[in-house]
Amino acid sequence: MTDVTRILNAIGRGDAKATDELLPLVYEELRFLAAQKLSHEPPGRTLQATALVHEAYIRLVGDEAPGWTSRGHFFKAAAEAMRRILIDSARRRKSKKRGGDRQKIEVDDAIACLREACSPDDLLALDEALARLAETDPVKAEVVKLRYFAGLTVEQTAEVLGVSATTAKLHWAYARAWLLREIG
Repeated sequence: MTDVTRILNAIGRGDAKATDELLPLVYEELRFLAAQKLSHEPPGRTLQATALVHEAYIRLVGDEAPGWTSRGHFFKAAAEAMRRILIDSARRRKSKKRGGDRQKIEVDDAIACLREACSPDDLLALDEALARLAETDPVKAEVVKLRYFAGLTVEQTAEVLGVSATTAKLHWAYARAWLLREIG
């Protein structure tokens, strides 16, 4: 059992001191993942990697934090928290108050959103399509969340999900094609 897993189990049991031990162990890795994801965002965004990590961490270890069973479980939850924060941010940017009623320029290739910067419209379309994918195939939707929102490699995604790298690659290829069809 790794230190992270031990601390996560302690947090699940209600040990308040364990929360203080967790952040130094996972902070750099979470910050790297957040910076990697935000590096694909268009310049001028107010959300920074540090802010994304802090917000995700607060959501993860808040008053109602679940008992994580492993390091992988924690990072899956972190990916989901970062996804929700980015989606909320996109919704705020799209709101009429912030100029969301202006005409948007469409991305030529709908799946480009999976590889490069997304407009708020593209990100929201991706989130809606991802929700539909999760209804029919939650594992493939989880692969997209881990790869796209958390910035994990195929190998890291496979480790978190407890599957082989080949299976993770196949899930990723299928999910990308499915999303292209849905978004395109």
